[in-house]
Amino acid sequence: MTRAMKVAIVDDEQDMRQSISQWLALSGFDTETYASAEEALKSIGSDYPGVVVSDIKMPGMDGMAFLKRLMSVDGGLPVIMITGHGDVPMAVEAMRVGAYDFLEKPFNPDRMTELTKRASQSRRLTLDNRALRKELSDGTVIMQKLIGSSPAMERLREDILDLGQADGHVLIDGETGTGKTLVAHALHAVGPRAGRKFCVQSCAAYSAEMLATRLFGPMEEGGHIPLVEEARGGTLVLEDIEALSHPLQSRLLTFINDQGTPAETRIVAICNDHEQGRTVEDSLRPDLFYRLAALKIILPPLRQRGEDILALFARLADQFAEEYGCDAPQVTAQEAAQLLQAPWPGNVRQLINVAERAVLQNRRGSGSIASLLMAENEETSPAAVTTEGKPLKEYVESFEKMLIDNTMRRHKGAITAVMEELCLPRRTLNEKMAKYGLQRSDYL
Repeated sequence: MTRAMKVAIVDDEQDMRQSISQWLALSGFDTETYASAEEALKSIGSDYPGVVVSDIKMPGMDGMAFLKRLMSVDGGLPVIMITGHGDVPMAVEAMRVGAYDFLEKPFNPDRMTELTKRASQSRRLTLDNRALRKELSDGTVIMQKLIGSSPAMERLREDILDLGQADGHVLIDGETGTGKTLVAHALHAVGPRAGRKFCVQSCAAYSAEMLATRLFGPMEEGGHIPLVEEARGGTLVLEDIEALSHPLQSRLLTFINDQGTPAETRIVAICNDHEQGRTVEDSLRPDLFYRLAALKIILPPLRQRGEDILALFARLADQFAEEYGCDAPQVTAQEAAQLLQAPWPGNVRQLINVAERAVLQNRRGSGSIASLLMAENEETSPAAVTTEGKPLKEYVESFEKMLIDNTMRRHKGAITAVMEELCLPRRTLNEKMAKYGLQRSDYL
């Protein structure tokens, strides 16, 4: 359930602030009132979870001075100014300083509600974007998103930590759906550029002419600055690098060469097209390819990640079950084997789809994971298996680890409840958890 947005109402007239508060409270807002700007400033700081409605004429600190103080604290905070009749020039000046909008007395309460709703939506988007940027700049958090204990994922995390500290440009390759853009975020977050600009642009999303303008300018008056300028000092990620036209490849190479060493702006190129018989090297001019591929990361396909498939499926199913307010499906041994043997041409992105649909099926009490896998891979043989055959013992161990992990998470680390559900004595459970690297503290 979405939390109600706060609205701070600042007005020296008690009747006015109480009437505004009552009206906005009836409209679903969480209101708080202040008799002066000085009082309000004690409670309104950076990342305040709401908007401000303030009178422009108040004793002591007036609305304009209050607005300037708020803008210095948080320039993205929406402030709606209330003006008296004839104060429109002052309201226009407030807009120039940074006010979200203004209302002229006497105002229509419905107009105030509409304006406050729009301002709160803008605020929620601003705060969400800030939270996302903070998360993406936190190397510890983003590395936790790279789930898996397979040798391939262990190597990937080591490569990210090593290359993140290096200064050269990077080429990220791998099949579609393997998480290449997430790895680009991780490279930025664990390196010295963390906290600086991180810009992403698909080279396949625009015509060559529009892409040239977005990357190198000149931009139309009032438009955004070119990405090579916006990303200066940070990281510029170019998705679908194989779609870059030859003239733009030349301009990109010139930009890279002009930076010198070490590079001020790091280029992370991502290849997404794997046309049969062609590689990214075939699509790029050799001098550009070797500049970008000096440091290279190749992401492993899901079918080569073994028991990571079961761990990922369990984690995703739990997340979707929480989102939809239902139980996650229980995976049988046969279904675990089918998950491990599926070809997964869409990789993690495809696994996300299967996990969500499995939760929705479970909520309805119908369907099976096997039927979902058959539908997902209908263009191939339903019985298709990976080319990497595994002994039965490995399948059994993978399923056993997933079952213990799921049960521990469901019971939040309550050992007695897990022992009863799995019919295991404490010593056996402890031995198996030690074998699979599962720790009770992770579930508390």
